[in-house]
Amino acid sequence: MARDEQAVKPNGRLRKWSVRLLRIAGYAVLGVIGLVVIGITFTIGWRPFIGPEVRPLTDRKFEVSSARLERGRYLVEGPLHCFECHSQPDYKTPGAPSIAGTKGGGRNWTERGFPWLFSPNISPDPETGAGKWTDDMFARAIREGIGHDGRALFPLMPYRSFSHLSDEDLASVVVYVRSLAPISGKQPQTKTPFPLSLMLNILPKPIKDPVPAPDLSTPVARGQYLAQVSDCEGCHTPRGRMSPAMAGFEFAGGNVMGQGDHTVAATNITPDPTGISYYDEALFIKVMRSGHVGARPLSPIMPWVYLRNMSDDDLKNLFAYLQTVRPVQHAVDNTEAPSLCRKCRQVHGFGNRN
Repeated sequence: MARDEQAVKPNGRLRKWSVRLLRIAGYAVLGVIGLVVIGITFTIGWRPFIGPEVRPLTDRKFEVSSARLERGRYLVEGPLHCFECHSQPDYKTPGAPSIAGTKGGGRNWTERGFPWLFSPNISPDPETGAGKWTDDMFARAIREGIGHDGRALFPLMPYRSFSHLSDEDLASVVVYVRSLAPISGKQPQTKTPFPLSLMLNILPKPIKDPVPAPDLSTPVARGQYLAQVSDCEGCHTPRGRMSPAMAGFEFAGGNVMGQGDHTVAATNITPDPTGISYYDEALFIKVMRSGHVGARPLSPIMPWVYLRNMSDDDLKNLFAYLQTVRPVQHAVDNTEAPSLCRKCRQVHGFGNRN
């Protein structure tokens, strides 16, 4: 009997140590979980996991008028270059304009390096297009980056730039898009790969207050509005596919787009000698109208074939504004062999000169 009692004591001590180790392991796990929770809370936040911030849809409806149809046509076919994304491009024609009969029908972005990305059919076809979308579904997608089904849109749709659209210009865009000829043909749904699919949810910001008409009191002010809604800064500022634009390099070029033989870097359009300091108003308008800088053709990634539809006055205003942005020394030349740029950390022509 004494021997049995002696055998029990070590086993009891082992059980106590096992319980103690389990408690320590449990506290360690809780500690790790706590650190993860704190880390997420104070870094990216919980928005990637719980979905984008979305405002409820309203029943607002934009009244159709001839003035809105005319203004909407000008914005959609010109500075907003909507059909660059929402139609099939004709690469056989300089500038890759829309193929006849495809305006509003959507697009596959495989040739730009996004085989999983599709611009939806926004024509008023009720079955395969946007015929059943409400006006506020359109409005929320255009300015806030939330699709009709509540998903965060991939930011190739420049909703952060479109967020500057005044309420009246927004209404004009929606009215005009609704007037397009219906196109039958449903685009596949975009399947953004992980983890980009989570990070997209951080970007949309609801617009709950009215957006007034912009300041149009001076050519520079008018040009600034046009630059904002045309997404000039979005293309001509270096960034990664999902990374924020580099502060201090606004309009300085180096943003690499496309893939393979179609890879191109946006050029520097600041008034620096490495940018467009040698441009005057007449040359700027000629470039935007013709799609050529001298004998060099612009890449169709630059949507000049749509921007050329802007009026002379608006192109003059846009140039006036670009002359006021901060000059940035940053050489970018797509006719030169790509090399690593120490300034923007991307690979582009003349990168080794920076």
